Amino acid sequence: MPDAVVITCSTRAASGVYPDTSGQLLASALREWGFAVAEPVVVADGAPVGEALRAALASGVDLVLTTGGTGLNPTDRTPEETAPLLDRLVPGIPEALRAPGVAKGIPGAMLSRGVAGVADRTLVINLPGSSGGVKDALAVLAPVIAHALDQIRGGDHPR
Repeated sequence: MPDAVVITCSTRAASGVYPDTSGQLLASALREWGFAVAEPVVVADGAPVGEALRAALASGVDLVLTTGGTGLNPTDRTPEETAPLLDRLVPGIPEALRAPGVAKGIPGAMLSRGVAGVADRTLVINLPGSSGGVKDALAVLAPVIAHALDQIRGGDHPR
């Protein structure tokens, strides 16, 4: 069974201003997909995101999904905390994650700055913080996650 970590990057959720709904959506979906995943780690924006990412990567999990901190707000620093930890970028993933929102006429979807890539043998993907953006992202990721993880482990391309 593959394992995953979900990190919610939100100062307001971390301080209890509102509940973490997007992280819960991700954890629930991952469990349905057969992943072993604990409750989401909820951290404030900025340096705490990098700390949580480094801890997740050190644990050797297969997949890390972050939610939040990908916008243009000055405190939205998830991509900046993520990118230095990646060995290889996978730019097609964030491109595909933005597309459904834009297609639905949500122009703000194109402002998401999330990145995706591989750190050692872990796939790391930044998702938006909104529940709608997470639902769209899950629909995009569902058919490709298993294949991506297999590729990271050295699996062959399907014929």
